[in-house]
Amino acid sequence: MLKAIKVRLYPTTEQEISLAKSFGCARWYWNYALNACIQHYEETGKSLKLSVYKAYLPQLKVEHPWLKEDCYSAVLQCVAINLNKAYSNFFEGRAKFPRFKSKHHKQSIQYPQNVKVVGNYLEIPKIGVVKAVFHRLIEGKVKTVTISKTSTDKYFASILLEVEGGVGQPSGDQTLGIDLGIKDFAIVHDGEQVTKHSNPKHLKRHEKNLARKQKKFARKVKGSNSRNKYRKLVAKVYERVSNSRQDFLHKLSRKLVDDSQVIVVENLNVKGMVRNRKLSKSISDVGWGMFVNFLDYKLKSKEGQLVEIGRFFPSSKTCSCCGHVLDELTLDIREWDCPSCNAHHERDGNAALNITNEGIRILSLDGGNPVLAAPRRSKTTYPKGKGASVNDAGSPHRTCTQVGVG
Repeated sequence: MLKAIKVRLYPTTEQEISLAKSFGCARWYWNYALNACIQHYEETGKSLKLSVYKAYLPQLKVEHPWLKEDCYSAVLQCVAINLNKAYSNFFEGRAKFPRFKSKHHKQSIQYPQNVKVVGNYLEIPKIGVVKAVFHRLIEGKVKTVTISKTSTDKYFASILLEVEGGVGQPSGDQTLGIDLGIKDFAIVHDGEQVTKHSNPKHLKRHEKNLARKQKKFARKVKGSNSRNKYRKLVAKVYERVSNSRQDFLHKLSRKLVDDSQVIVVENLNVKGMVRNRKLSKSISDVGWGMFVNFLDYKLKSKEGQLVEIGRFFPSSKTCSCCGHVLDELTLDIREWDCPSCNAHHERDGNAALNITNEGIRILSLDGGNPVLAAPRRSKTTYPKGKGASVNDAGSPHRTCTQVGVG
């Protein structure tokens, strides 16, 4: 099992210079290889293979001796591998086209070998012994180490470890359904009661401070020391927002995972939702995607399971008592009465309960064991000339399946 631990580094002034040279060499070779790939495609219409631009390195080190003197050789090999991976992700639709790297933003290099943990220090080739703060024990074999520098000039090392076993003991045994929102970040239903977790609105709390510093930053002359100073001040505000968001999501996801064995969430189309000009900032700030990723890996570490139901499942419009589906339910309606059974529903709590029951229904397709069932992800297909339809493991669309709820 692979496990990553991120630690803070405190390099000396000389080590900072050495790291800056390594960052520069890796960045230069990435841009060189990417440019070669683009030119080769424009001339031939074919992609340049990894082995070709890897073979450029010996000649480049002769033409540019600083590539050999200032940077560890394995780092440049990793640059080529990462560029090839970026191209693969682009062609398979997982990412955008690779971009040229700039010295003005976050910097990173990867060491695939020969990095050692010595007490409270990291021994890095051509950099030396760098002081580090370890918040947990480093157990297992070190696979790779990624050194990064943030926009606020902080240094971190992400240590990838190969750990034997590594699966935690199951704790909670509940099945939770989570309805994600903006006013209340998460509405959790365990089948009996509803628990709401409010949205901290991390960015909104810092908006005035951010606007004031951005205004001062915009007035500075480009290239001046004063502009660089205010660039760091603006970056620190964004870093504080990011850190507070991750802290909140980590703590909430850990609490929910400790209390449950199965968690059911909706497969939200966040990319499409941020096109709403009135809600785009709030949706981007809330961090739904990051939260689901945290739930996923934490559940896997204890042999739990995350179930995602189809994004077209009418969780808010469906009566959790009789299964009746409303034709329309606008966002301003927070409570409603079922016209079929006269049951009164609070919108978000009803949606969370429906999500829970739909997840149980999907898991029952694997023999009724929600813990040992194979992971399923609902897939929505769009046949030509027809509406959306879902396969047998997904959620029904435009139909209502009554689930066993009292």
